[in-house]
Amino acid sequence: MLFSSIFFLFTFLPILLIVYFAVPFKYKNYVLLAASLFFYAWGEPIYVFLMIFSIAFNWAMALDIEKERKFGKKTTLIFTVVINLLILSFFKYYGFALDSVNALFGTNISYTALPLPIGISFYTFQAMSYIFDVYKGKVTPQYNLLKFSLYLSFFPQLIAGPIVKYRDVELQIDNRDTDPVKFGEGASRFILGLGKKVILANTFGSLYTEISALPHGQSSVVLYWIGIAAYTLQIYFDFSGYSDMAIGLGRMFGFVFDENFNYPYIASTITEFWRRWHMSLSTWFREYVYIPLGGNRVKVYRHILNLLIVWSLTGLWHGASWNFVLWGAYFGVLLIFEKYVYGKYLEKIPTWCRHVYAIVVVMISWVFFSITDISKALSYLAIMFGLGKVPFINITALYYIRTNFIILVIGAVCATPYPIERFRKFCSQKSAAGTALVFAVLIASVAYLVYGSYNPFLYFRF
Repeated sequence: MLFSSIFFLFTFLPILLIVYFAVPFKYKNYVLLAASLFFYAWGEPIYVFLMIFSIAFNWAMALDIEKERKFGKKTTLIFTVVINLLILSFFKYYGFALDSVNALFGTNISYTALPLPIGISFYTFQAMSYIFDVYKGKVTPQYNLLKFSLYLSFFPQLIAGPIVKYRDVELQIDNRDTDPVKFGEGASRFILGLGKKVILANTFGSLYTEISALPHGQSSVVLYWIGIAAYTLQIYFDFSGYSDMAIGLGRMFGFVFDENFNYPYIASTITEFWRRWHMSLSTWFREYVYIPLGGNRVKVYRHILNLLIVWSLTGLWHGASWNFVLWGAYFGVLLIFEKYVYGKYLEKIPTWCRHVYAIVVVMISWVFFSITDISKALSYLAIMFGLGKVPFINITALYYIRTNFIILVIGAVCATPYPIERFRKFCSQKSAAGTALVFAVLIASVAYLVYGSYNPFLYFRF
């Protein structure tokens, strides 16, 4: 079930809100837990049992770690992490591993491809962050299984994050309030996120898909830059839109989640970009992988190795394919170069030059992210940089410029803080008009869903 679906908007969510606000507070967590399990089981009824196992297993292991039973804290921690990773690897990576073995050794090992459990990367990482924090004494384990179940299965951030640490919501599970103002703020955030996803992301995604499907004879340098520009905007509005919807939904039920995006396309370095993009994932890898490896408090060669490990794993987290590993390593190398090679020179050039540098290298990265076949990705890049024996610009490119220039400019502007700042100022001065504007976004989004056929979710596979 997707947030950007008619069933969710007009059946699931209204019924849940009515029931949630009708029952006394002591029953609200039960309502949210039941709704979350139903939400997950709607699309994957079998895999809901996998989630239930993950919940029960991590809950029991955390209690065992706290009480230092039988095998000791460290042994229990290692065992728990290994089991979590084995489950994740089996469902997400075993096909990739066998394909790699077949390609490397020329074997023909056959296997049955399993559908990927939705959101398994997100709730597995949440479970492991909880286990790590219990082990380190940062949180006390949750003795109530139902409350822990709600933490791990809560539907707003279940399928696309943000990755929520238990310590950030521990108190909110037992003590939260929702007044009309907070509910309205959450509803507005949800609707604007829905607009990002349905109106903007879907439009740019359709444009990128259309350009990618054109025959080679119609390609040109400019056309392929238009295509990747469209994908650059699609993936941002798609993922940040879902994050906005998750944060808004959480707010509607009294939960406060950390931000997941902070206008990454205004970054002037790749280091800054990753402080702004998918911040919950970056924080997770920094806290639970990078720092335990030694972080930057080691010799240079070891720091470089740490960065390559972390970013290769980051890439692999995004998908079971070598293009994602390459995508992650690409950013790892860039971060190394910014740290040790040309970072000091970047600081001396004009700000607008640094912005151009950052957005260009990010756009290049999205080529490897969007095209799983590495050879095809390299061919796409070759054309982008004039190495594919195609014209610089052609009539096809001119057509797409003429028909999509305005929406591309709108997308670029909306990827900056300016529209949101203006909207907030407008709402503070004219609240009624602001409410009407949010309602108009909702109407437009629903119209897009009713009459449109293109509604993918890029992070659904993670």
